[in-house]
Amino acid sequence: MTVALPARAKLNLDLEVVGRDKDGFHQIRTTFQAIDLHDLLVVSEADETTIAISGLSLATKDNSVLAAHAALERAARKPLPAAFHLHKRIPPGSGMGGASSDAATTLRALKAMHALDLDLAPIAKELGSDVPFFLVGGRAQGEGRGERLTPLPMEAAWFAIAWPGIELSTVDVYRAWDEVKGDRPNQLRRAAEHVAPSLKQFAASLGPGWQMTGSGSAFHKHVNTEEEGRQAIGKLECWTAISRAVGSWS
Repeated sequence: MTVALPARAKLNLDLEVVGRDKDGFHQIRTTFQAIDLHDLLVVSEADETTIAISGLSLATKDNSVLAAHAALERAARKPLPAAFHLHKRIPPGSGMGGASSDAATTLRALKAMHALDLDLAPIAKELGSDVPFFLVGGRAQGEGRGERLTPLPMEAAWFAIAWPGIELSTVDVYRAWDEVKGDRPNQLRRAAEHVAPSLKQFAASLGPGWQMTGSGSAFHKHVNTEEEGRQAIGKLECWTAISRAVGSWS
């Protein structure tokens, strides 16, 4: 048996840091929007677990697919051998949730393949703050660390996306936020520019209407049509994409 699923990216349409919990983690309020840009995960039955990665460069050490696989094995209390092929299209360290989406998609694929009677939500929460969103997709308000989700009505939308090739660490950006704070619509932008000063110049080069997603470093711009998106990215000399909003897949 083989299961192939898209691991879709997300954009943060806004992001506010509202405090810190007793464990020191930052509390946020954000609007998640799933988009059709995606990695592709193909999972096949196998005698032993292996992973192959193609597309954009990604280190296999601490890979989120393997982390999700191990977490599901622990929850199921049995081996779940599988051969994974992950084709990366979502830039790493861009704030579009590629690693979290890969993890959630791994859980969904393995549950289907092995017909597991397990609630994936607590496993997803263990794996990362954004992973629960990627179990359901669509549009949602995220609170807490991002794991407390309230579904929102779907709104049709197109987005132009630009990524400067800078991979940012979420931990580093939140640590910088403690120093420099930030302004809306994404209160992490100033912190991201503090961690990677060249990001400020990149943002300025994009012109008006662009905002950073997540903890960076990708930027997005809401556009009315696919053609308007092509015009927005037409002269940019960086990784770019045009993507549309997608609804829930749960």
